[in-house]
Formats: sequence, C-alpha cells, structure tokens
Amino acid sequence: MLKQSSSFRYLDIVASFFVAILVVSNIASSAKIVDLGFSLFTIPLAFDGGTLLFPLVYVLGDVLTEVYGFKTAKRVIWTGFAALALCALIFFILGILPPETFWEAEVGSAAYNAVLGGMSYGGIVLASLTAYLVGEFSNAAVLSKLKVKMKGRFLWVRTIGSSLVGQLLDTMIFVLIASAVGVFGWEIFWSLVITNYILKCAIEALMTPFTYWASGFLKKKEGIDVYDVGEKYNPLA
Repeated sequence: MLKQSSSFRYLDIVASFFVAILVVSNIASSAKIVDLGFSLFTIPLAFDGGTLLFPLVYVLGDVLTEVYGFKTAKRVIWTGFAALALCALIFFILGILPPETFWEAEVGSAAYNAVLGGMSYGGIVLASLTAYLVGEFSNAAVLSKLKVKMKGRFLWVRTIGSSLVGQLLDTMIFVLIASAVGVFGWEIFWSLVITNYILKCAIEALMTPFTYWASGFLKKKEGIDVYDVGEKYNPLA
C-alpha cells in the first residue's frame, strides 16, 4: 500500500525546488538571448537564458517520477503550471500599472516591457505554458513506462531517453509558437531549436550522477519505489 503524500519527508522540498527553478528559468528566458559566437553547420549557436537552468526541471521531474510515480509527478507538474500562470499574471498587472516618475526616468517602462514584460506577453505565455505541459508530461510518461518495461533497471537509459523526447517537444513547441507570434524572428528559429535542444539534453545527461544519487537517497529515506503498472497517463485525471 502506498503512503499518503503528506507522510513523505522530502517530497515538498523536491517539489518546491522544481517550481522555483521552473519560474526562474522562464524569467531568464525572457531576459536574455546568448550567442556563443560560433556555428554548427552554418547555424549560429544562440540560446535563451533559461536554457542553462531549465534542464534541472527535467532532472527533478525524473526524480519525482522515478521515486514517487507518475501520479505524484503529475501533481507537481500542474503546480508548476499554476505558478507560471500566476507569475505571468503578476508581470502583466505590473506592466499596466502607472510607473513612478523617478523609476520611469532611471529605468523606464520600455526596459521593463522589453525584459520582464516578455513573461506576460500573450505569445510568450502561450508558448511557455504549452511547451512546458507537453514536454513535462511526455517526459514523465516515457520514463514511467520504461521503468515498468525495464523492471527498474538502466536508470540512465530511461532518464536520457525520456528527456530526448520531452525536451524535443518542449523546445520545438516553445520556439515555434514564440516565433509565430513574433517574439523571436524566424531567421533564428533553427538556431534556437538546435542550440536549446543540444544544451538541454547535454546538461541533463551530465546531471545523471545526481539523478542516481537523489533517486537512491529518496527511495531509501522515504521507503518507496513506485512502479506505475496499469497507469493510464491521463494528465487531466
């Protein structure tokens, strides 16, 4: 019999870091686009600022699914979605409130709208929320299914394999929608997609030792190791 989520000692800590990293990485994505200064097959390697941090969301998502199962991971994923939506709403409200005179002269609404305002712009919000949901749920479902099929073995194959699927969907959907609504120019579409995807997958692969350690630690401390046998993988259930 599974424990109730309230009886777990570390679930709230993992979930809190998951949500915090998710929100910060999305703010960083709006704040800056980085150009590494070299190209891959004539495609410039440029990426948004959240790329360096966002893979940690997938790492923690892997840990949640591996240890606590798909149902628990699903709750945390939806919690992250609510936090992102709230963040976008707050930045939108701040954007339409009248600015203080000194702040307007020193910083200015134009600078706010160019950076933080991006979090509340309809196109970037749609891109971010849609890509997040599709990518995270795909990642969790693939990892969960592979755990049952592989009988809990080869964690590195399962985490990297699920991330290749989830990150591809996340990156493609985000850049596609953001480009379609004018947030990014189409001329950097493939540059953003390829660079973001490679960096995200590479960072998560490098985090594999941490995933092993965290999963093992939590399984031992929490006394749980969920196998989602018969799981329907309905995000809305």
